[in-house]
Formats: sequence, C-alpha cells, structure tokens
Amino acid sequence: MSIKSIAAKIFARKIYNQTQAWSKKPIETQLEVFKNLIQSAKETEFGKDHNFASIKTFEDFQKNVPIRDYEDLKAYIEKVKIGEENILWKGKPIYFAKTSGTTSGAKYIPLTKESMPSHVNAARNAILHYINETGNADFVDGKMIFLQGSPILTEKHGIKFGRLSGIVAHFVPKYLQRNRMPSWETNCIDDWETKVNTIVDETIKENMSVISGIPSWVQMYFERLQEKSGGKKISEIFKNFNLFIYGGVNYEPYRAKFEQMIGKKVDSIELFPASEGFFAYQDSQKEKGMLLLLNSGIFYEFIKADEFFTENPKRYTIGEVELGVNYALIVSTNAGLWGYNIGDTIQFTSLAPYRVIVSGRIKHYISAFGEHVIANEVENAMKEATAGTDIVINEFTVAPQITPSSGLPYHEWLIEFEKEPENIETFAEAIDDSMRKQNIYYDDLITGNVLRKVVISKVSKNGFQEYMKSQGKLGGQNKIPRLSNDRKIADNLK
Repeated sequence: MSIKSIAAKIFARKIYNQTQAWSKKPIETQLEVFKNLIQSAKETEFGKDHNFASIKTFEDFQKNVPIRDYEDLKAYIEKVKIGEENILWKGKPIYFAKTSGTTSGAKYIPLTKESMPSHVNAARNAILHYINETGNADFVDGKMIFLQGSPILTEKHGIKFGRLSGIVAHFVPKYLQRNRMPSWETNCIDDWETKVNTIVDETIKENMSVISGIPSWVQMYFERLQEKSGGKKISEIFKNFNLFIYGGVNYEPYRAKFEQMIGKKVDSIELFPASEGFFAYQDSQKEKGMLLLLNSGIFYEFIKADEFFTENPKRYTIGEVELGVNYALIVSTNAGLWGYNIGDTIQFTSLAPYRVIVSGRIKHYISAFGEHVIANEVENAMKEATAGTDIVINEFTVAPQITPSSGLPYHEWLIEFEKEPENIETFAEAIDDSMRKQNIYYDDLITGNVLRKVVISKVSKNGFQEYMKSQGKLGGQNKIPRLSNDRKIADNLK
C-alpha cells in the first residue's frame, strides 16, 4: 500500500465523520444555511426588492420570494453580466457557467467564491466516502480520466465565462494533477469526435484506474478504445480499472452494455452536479440513492410534481418530505439563485439520512392523454424488461404517437439495440406490463382502449449520436431526454 493510499484512507475517515455530524441534524443544518443566505444577501438589489430584512422564517421567505425559472430571473442576471455589483449576491460572481436552455437558448448561471468550493469538494468527498466504506484506495495511484468540456474561458467585466466542467478543471488539486487525464491541450479541443479520438490515443497505454463522465459519452470513448485495440475488452486494456464515476443520467439503462464492453463488473459512484449547485452524491455502495448535501450553501424546497403546474402549489422544506413522492427541486443558493426551479424532479429513498434519486425533468414527461409518465418509470420498465436476458441497449427515448396512420394512439419507444431481443413483440409486452404496474393512469388508458400497448421502433447504429451531432450537442454535458411530450426528437430519429 502506497503512502498516497494510506493518506487517502485517513482523509476519507475525517470527511466521513464531518458528514455524519451535519447529516444527523438535517433540519438544524438547513436552518443555519437559510439564515446565512438571507443575512448575506439582504443588502443586494434582489434582497431589497424582496424585503429580506423582514424575513425571519421559511414562511416569510415563501411569501416574499416566488418560484422562478431562468427567464424570471434573467433581468437580474443581465445586470450581473455587464459587471454590476450586489445584484443577486454580494459583490460580483467569479464565473458564469454557460449551459443549454430550452425556451431561453443559452443560460448563464453565476458561480461565486462562496459557492465554488462545493462544486469542487463534493466530487472529492464522494470518492472519499467510497474509500472509507470499502477500504479500496489503490486506485489513487493510477491514472484518472474525467470526460468534460473545454477549460478555455472567456472574460467580460471581470467575470470569466465557460462550461461548468471546464471551470471545475481549473480547481483540480495539485496532488491529482499528475494522475489526471487527458492532457490540458486535449481537454481544450472543442470538436467532440476529435477530442475523443485524441483521448483514446493518449490513454490507451496508460494505467487507467478511474473513469468519469456522462455514461453515453463514456460509452463512445469505450467504443473507440475497442476499435483502436482490435476489439479488446476495456478490462484487458486497463487492467486496474475498477471505479466508474458518473452523473447527469441514470446508469441502469447503460449498465448491461458497459459490463459487456468492460468484461467485468466495476464499482460505480453516482453524482448529482449541475451549474446551479452540486446537490448530492452516492455516499454508500450498500444504500439506494445519493446523500442530499444540506450543508453546502443551498437551501432546498420541494414541490410535489403533480401539483407543480397548479396555482400556488405548497412548498415543502426538508422536514416535511415523504418517501417515494415525486418532487420538483427548488433551490436558493450562495451563488444568488432564489426560489429557483432547476427543472429536475427527485424522490427520497431515505429520510435518515436524506437520500434521493433523480426521477426526471419536470418538463420531460408524456401526458398526451393525462398519463403523466416520467423518466424514472420508463427507465425502470427498460431495466425490468432486459433483466435476465442478453438484450443490450445503447440508447433509447420515448414519445407519444397521437395520430397513427391506423389503429389507436400509443407510446413509441425508439431504441438503439446493441443486441436485439429474439422476439420484439415479447419484449414490448414486458415493457408495457412494467409501465402498467408503475403508472395507474397509463394502465387505465390501456384497459379503456384509449391507448394501445407500447410500439418499439429500432434506431440504426449510432443513430442517437448522429442526431445529437445534427443538433450541435455532441459530447460534453449534453444528453438525450429520456422522454418528451412531443415528437420533435422521435421524428428526427426516424
């Protein structure tokens, strides 16, 4: 055992103990965060506009600060972008993270000197919790790769602009720099396909022990490695690769393909990062869900997803949530976001400590007939339908077909298979059965002959990659929505 791995175990125990301290008093921890946020921002323009000086309780805050999305906050953000100070948070942010928007095009999310440490430390702490629980620390002596955006930043009015993953690349600790892949020059390549090919050339002969990234783009990296190596399994190329770190999408739909490509099972750690904040990470290999970070300068509120689009829905705080309920996640942060709807929905898997899974996006659902199918349901259905089979899925998405050329409407599952089922109808039946068990409204529509059962359409090899390329969204933090309430993606794929 190296000195580095021994030191990692000692540090891991320290971080674990610190986590235990705040996670055992969640309500008190969130109250402290809340008070600090209000006190710190009461002299800002936003704080004065919303009378922060009078806010003493959560109820006061909810009366004064409505739920907002990016468009609602944009007027304030535009002032910050041109260099004005004390608008959303004291002083000026040090960065703006550029991220993809929906109705508003690109979004610019502020990062401050107070918020930046949590973006860096949370990923580190996830790894340290893994070390503390498993005792596995040998990987710290190997090479680690983080598939991410370019670290090249621009600057305006004293604020630097870039992709979140590129910004975070500037904060990699010195003790990891020697182990980190790819090179800085390669990380700066904008074109994703060129970048992946260059990463393959740089890493194929290295001792890679940790690989991290969004599963769909790591899959592309693995495929290129196999092409370069003449079809070798990833575990043959990287004999000490034993830990996969991911975020952004559910790993389960990719797991079978990954294990086939790797040639063995490897441990994994799930992260829940976003430009708006680093919200949670998997703190245990034995428990379901990710630990919600209640002490990281973020005050959380939760709105039941099925009430979200009603007038004045109830906003719950951490002590009021229930297991298994689908909530829209609302945050107020030390980067100057207030009552901000990040767009993700979560469910709690544990209340002691508070652990969550990401169940989907509040605007990504299918409810063409009132069924309100969410991402978590379609991912569970795919997992159940492929369990115990040799079927391998590369990627999939689901859309409603409201006006078929004949017969009843249906949900169309567009699937790119690596290994197809022997009987596509039997496979569709298994998916449909799972959906009906999970979603009572969908079951009623099938039973009532409003919808017919699931229809599967095959997508050609690399079809999803080609679609993302056509949209200018190949690589980086971009990902295919698991489902949508219209046919824009479906019709493009077909």
